[in-house]
Amino acid sequence: MQTTTLYEQDFYAWTQHQVELLRSGQWGQVDIENLVEEIEALGRQERQELRNRLGVLLGHLLKWRYQPEARSKSWAATVQEQRREIQDLLEDNPSLKPYLAEAMTKGYRKGLDLVNRETPLDPKLLPQECPFSEAEIFEQTVELES
Repeated sequence: MQTTTLYEQDFYAWTQHQVELLRSGQWGQVDIENLVEEIEALGRQERQELRNRLGVLLGHLLKWRYQPEARSKSWAATVQEQRREIQDLLEDNPSLKPYLAEAMTKGYRKGLDLVNRETPLDPKLLPQECPFSEAEIFEQTVELES
């Protein structure tokens, strides 16, 4: 007979119960195994968010560079928004900074996917490694002029 735990039945209720246990110092009743798993997942989510935001940013920088005739205020706004969100994410999570180079590489692949979905450009004909310097990626004044 398999018993279903609160963790499996109602995740939100499980989180609230764990908070109560931790706040009241009832360490022996804390669901350590699942709590550790969830904390690890939170860290992975921060890395994933960085990669996803870089993918959107790099995809729009590619569109901006390789489709100058189609440039729009919307593209510029997306670049500005993603730059700001990435900077905020890195300020809130400074330990992600050593991961930035790897995240840029993975994010660039996502950017190529975005270009493939949203433009007539063939991503196979674009640089297969990120052509943008860190300054071009993150500096507010770079790349959106003209």
